[in-house]
Amino acid sequence: MQAAEARFRRWMTTLLLFFVLVGSYFVLADRYAPMTTESRVQGFVVPLATEVSGHITAVYSENNQAVKAGELLFSIDDTHYRLVHERAQLALRQAYEQEAARYADVTAAKAKIETYRVTADNAMRDFKRIERLARSGSVSKSQFDNAESKRDASAANLRAARAQLRALEVRLGDGIGHSSVVLAAQNALAQAKWDLSRTQVLAPSDGVVSNLQLHEGAFASANQPILTFIPADSLWLVADFREKATALMKPGETAEVAFDALPGKVFTLSLLSRDFGVASAQQQANGRLSAVETSNRWVRDAQRVRVNLESEEALPANLFVGSRATVVVYTESHSLFTWLAEGMIRLISIAHYLY
Repeated sequence: MQAAEARFRRWMTTLLLFFVLVGSYFVLADRYAPMTTESRVQGFVVPLATEVSGHITAVYSENNQAVKAGELLFSIDDTHYRLVHERAQLALRQAYEQEAARYADVTAAKAKIETYRVTADNAMRDFKRIERLARSGSVSKSQFDNAESKRDASAANLRAARAQLRALEVRLGDGIGHSSVVLAAQNALAQAKWDLSRTQVLAPSDGVVSNLQLHEGAFASANQPILTFIPADSLWLVADFREKATALMKPGETAEVAFDALPGKVFTLSLLSRDFGVASAQQQANGRLSAVETSNRWVRDAQRVRVNLESEEALPANLFVGSRATVVVYTESHSLFTWLAEGMIRLISIAHYLY
């Protein structure tokens, strides 16, 4: 009986010591080798929208299909945009004709200026002669007034002709093809050509088309997302750690990751950065009083902070946006905790075969 009690006490002592050691490990490891199961693969998710409106005439890609940059995804009926483009071409031709006519007007205006200049010179000479005669009393006052009026009228006509020439030259701009009508027509043609090119929707880069729900005949509205595009090699990993676990973390430290989708494998990444805030602490100036959090718990839930991880190589191709993982970060060169954490992450990786 005493032997059984002694064995029982040894077992209880051993179990108590084990729990104390395990508890101590998790308390200390949360600083020297913190681990979290709250980790997901993130990626750039691009809502792809058309830049022109129209009915879809053909769909060249399939849902979740990998595409190359510049590959045709779908096309929009271009009938309207081709007509607009042709009309813009005709408008540009007319603009060049108007510009040529204005150059002819400039030539005529220059000839008119020369005529008015000659007339003004003759009127000035006549006025000077009559002015001399008027001083000696050889001509009447009315003849002098007529000569003065002709001088002033011819000078005014010359100024008006020069102003008209200046107005024509301003409209013509700096040279042939730089008049306002031609530049406006060129701009309209460029816009029409751009709109026409946007009826062919191309992949912006290498990536994957997702959430594709297009069919011929559907109407696409400009600037309204119509499918989801995920650029290739844009995946990265984020992990949410308890606040105290990030106290010793520094950018560049080594992390090991076990992805749920890849049981039995452990990948090495490095710590890139830590977010500087969480959404629950964000305040909005909305004219209302601050919302105060209340909790009846004696020990509140620990705040989690997001940490971003990077890999020198692209993440495995069979991962996707939202893939889950377990992450451990080695914050200091502590051989004991590093060794225990390495064993833990590999054990978890193997356990992924079961769940």
